[in-house]
Amino acid sequence: MSLKTILSKYKEFLKSNYKLSFKSYNDLHSWSINSISDFWESIVKFFDIEFDQSSTTVYKFNDDFTKTLWFENSKISYSKNVFKNHKLKTPAIKYQDENGNYIEVSWGSLKIKTLEFQKILVKNNVKIGDRVAGYCSNTPDVVAAFLAVNSLGAIWSSCSPDFGYDSVHDRFNQIQPKFLFYHSEYMYNGKIFSLDSKVEKLKSSIKSISCSLDLNTKSVFANSKENINLTFTPVDFNHPIWILFSSGTTGKPKAITHRTGGMILEHFKALSIHQNVNKADTYFWYSTTGWMMWNYSLSSLLIGATLCIYNGSPVYPDKGVLWRFAKKAKINHFGHGAVFFQNLLSDIPKELISHDLSFIKTLGSTGSPLFKETNIGLNKLFPKAHVVSLSGGTDVCTAFIGGNPEMDVIPGEIQCKMLGASIEVWNDNGMEVKNEMGELVLTKPFISMPVFFWNDNNDEKYRNSYFSKFNNIWNHGDWVTQTVNDGIIVHGRSDSTLNRFGVRIGTSEIYSAIKDLSYVDDSLIIHLDHSNDNKLILFIKSISEIDHDELKSVIRQKCSPRHVPDSIFQTHDIPYTISGKKVEVPVKKILMGKNPNDVVSKDSLRNPTSLDWFVEFYKNYL
Repeated sequence: MSLKTILSKYKEFLKSNYKLSFKSYNDLHSWSINSISDFWESIVKFFDIEFDQSSTTVYKFNDDFTKTLWFENSKISYSKNVFKNHKLKTPAIKYQDENGNYIEVSWGSLKIKTLEFQKILVKNNVKIGDRVAGYCSNTPDVVAAFLAVNSLGAIWSSCSPDFGYDSVHDRFNQIQPKFLFYHSEYMYNGKIFSLDSKVEKLKSSIKSISCSLDLNTKSVFANSKENINLTFTPVDFNHPIWILFSSGTTGKPKAITHRTGGMILEHFKALSIHQNVNKADTYFWYSTTGWMMWNYSLSSLLIGATLCIYNGSPVYPDKGVLWRFAKKAKINHFGHGAVFFQNLLSDIPKELISHDLSFIKTLGSTGSPLFKETNIGLNKLFPKAHVVSLSGGTDVCTAFIGGNPEMDVIPGEIQCKMLGASIEVWNDNGMEVKNEMGELVLTKPFISMPVFFWNDNNDEKYRNSYFSKFNNIWNHGDWVTQTVNDGIIVHGRSDSTLNRFGVRIGTSEIYSAIKDLSYVDDSLIIHLDHSNDNKLILFIKSISEIDHDELKSVIRQKCSPRHVPDSIFQTHDIPYTISGKKVEVPVKKILMGKNPNDVVSKDSLRNPTSLDWFVEFYKNYL
C-alpha cells in the first residue's frame, strides 16, 4: 500500500481545518488563486512555519503587481525555520567533490559552522540590510555562510567561480556588498583553477567590500553535543533574502531581489506539495552557486530533508559519476537540466544498468523544455520514479508550472499549474486560449514575485521586464500551449519563436524533430525577420557530414512546411549560458548586425568562444 502524498495530507488538512473539499486538482488550484489570503495562511499552518511576529494583513493588492504587500507587519527568519530541524538524526548535508571525497554533515555540525561564520560577520559589523556576496563553489561551507548571513538579516548574493571577472563585477558592483566569501581555488573537469587574481581585482574595484574570507581555509566541520547558542534576527516578511541576477544575455544583468517570507512559503509548497519531498528524504539538484536552483535546493533544509551537493563537472571523469553519488548518498529526489537527461539517453552509463537506484522517487528537470522522447526514455530507465518537469525561473526563484504526484505524467507536457500561481495562456490580443500556442501570463500577484530590482528607480526595469506587453498583467516571456488535459507544453522563449507567414512555433519543436538524426549533436535555429528580410537559418553542431535534404524533409513532416529552413550551416559549437540555456536571442541580434558586446556578456556563457563563429558568420554571409 502506497504512502499518502503530501498533497493528499494537505487536502485532508483543508477539510479538517477549513471545511473545504475539492473534487479535482483544478478545483483546488482555482481556490488557491481566488482565495489568496486563505490559501497562503493555510500553507503557514499546514507546514507549521514559525513567525516571530504575526501579520495584520496576509495580502493587499492595489491594482499594481509591483506594490503588492504580503503578510504585512509580520517578522520571520529563514535560517531559524531551517534550524528547527537540527535535532533530526539524519544528516543535514551529503557532499561529494570531483576527487571522490565524500562527507556527511550533521545538523549539529552545520549549526556550529554557521555560528563560526556569524561571529566573523558580526566582528566585521555586518548587520541587517547589508549585502554579503559569495564567489564560491558549491560546498557545505557556502551553505553555512549563507545561513550565517541570513541569521543577521543581511542579504545574500552569489556567483559561481566559472563566471569571469567582468560578469562578477557587473553583478556585485550593482549591490555594493560589505563582505565577500570566496574560494581561492576550485576544481572542474579534473583541473584546478585559481581565483586569487580575480578576487583581488574585485576587492580593489568594489570599494564597499571592507572584509573577505577565503573558504578554502575554513572547510572543516566540527562535531559537538553542546547546545549551540545561534541567534536569529527576524526581518519583515517583505525584507530581501537574496539578490539573484538575470543571465546577462540581453544586456546588463538585472538584480532581482526576492522577499524573505515569499521564498519560505513558496519553497515549502513547491518542494513538498508538488515534488512530494518529505522530512528526512534526500534531495539533490545539480547546480552551481550562480543558478537559482542552488537557492531553490537550499530550501530542502527548511523541510528537514538532507541536501545533497555535488561539486564539479557532472560528466567527469565519466557520465556515471552523478549516479554513483546518487547510490552512495541514497538520493530520493534527483534533479538536473533537461539537456543532461537528453544526453544521458544517447549514451546510457553502466551505472543505470548495474546499480539498484530504486530509491529515486522523483527525477526533476528544468532549464529548457523536456522533450517527449526524453521523458519516455526516463520512464523506461526509472519505472518507479515520477518525472517532474518544472518551468519558472530566476524571476520568481521557483516554478509556475510543475509536478503533481497524484496525476499521470503525459510525456512532453508539464503536469499542472502550481498552487497559488494564477497562470493563463494568452494570444497577442490578450484573450485566453486553450490548445493553442500563446504567452504564459500571470493574471494575479504571486508571492515569490520580486519585491523589486536593486537600484531600479520607480521600478522602471521591473515594469519593462514583465508588464510592457499587457497592462498590469505579468508576461513571463515563455511561448506555451495549455492542452486539453490542462497540462502545459513549453515551446521556448516567446522572443525567439519562429513566426513564418502567420504561423508561429517554438524553437524547441525544431530541436525535438531533428535531435535523433545521427549527425545532429546539437542545433540552433534563428529567424531573421528584420526589414525586408525573412530568413530561417538552421545551425547544426556536428563532426559528421550533414544531410540538408533529410533535415528539411524531417522538419517539413514533423513541424510544418512553412518552417523548413532557408539555409543550413554546420558549426563546431552552440553557445549556452552558464546555467545551461541555449543562447538564441543574442545570436539573432548578432546576425541582425548588432554589436556583440552590446547584446551579450561573454562571461555569462559556458562556452564563450562559440560566439566568435557567429560573429564571423555574420561578416562573411549576411
